[in-house]
Amino acid sequence: MYQTSVVTYACETWVLKENIKTKLRVFERKVLRRIYGPTKDIDGTWRIKSNAELNRLIDNKNIINYFKAQRLAWFGHVHRMPDNSMVKKSI
Repeated sequence: MYQTSVVTYACETWVLKENIKTKLRVFERKVLRRIYGPTKDIDGTWRIKSNAELNRLIDNKNIINYFKAQRLAWFGHVHRMPDNSMVKKSI
């Protein structure tokens, strides 16, 4: 879903505290609302999409889950490295 960008750069190494997770979710929702635009109701009024609507549109694949998957992939990569590699020694 996400391509490597400024937002996800080096996310494998981030410490995800709750306040950072909240800020990332807020940012993601702002971007998604901009991408998907407003919704026109039956009575002709326009409104922004709710969080539940956005979750349905992206199939609950949020940025936090992406970060966790990237971290797991990085762990597997480091685990397969030779024991004498500098990266593996630093962990």
